Amino acid sequence: MSLGPLKVAAPAVGMGLVAGILSGLLSVGGGIIIGVSIIVPLLVALVHLSRHPAHATSLAAIVPIGAVGALTFALDGEVDLEVTGLLALGALVGAPVGARIMSRIEERPLKIMFGVSMIAVGVQLLVV
Repeated sequence: MSLGPLKVAAPAVGMGLVAGILSGLLSVGGGIIIGVSIIVPLLVALVHLSRHPAHATSLAAIVPIGAVGALTFALDGEVDLEVTGLLALGALVGAPVGARIMSRIEERPLKIMFGVSMIAVGVQLLVV
């Protein structure tokens, strides 16, 4: 990446701030929406990452965002640790599979897949 440090740092910190606030409000499950609809396109447009590194970077950023949010809720006694462990178990198996599949998909079909998934999530949010 050939951009100056400030040209990368300012938008990245701003995106992190917005992602943190929205993840705290919507949960990191909402972070999927945040990542695909906000962070990934902004990483492509402002930080000039291609789509694959933008998705990977967004996914990596969700880890500390989720950890801080979860800790905040855990301190308030709002986290069900048994369900958390079960979700983590499934995610530990599923995440590497999904990452490997994504790395083999070209950029154009990837954009289409995520666009379709955004529409599906939007419809589900309106219906459920």
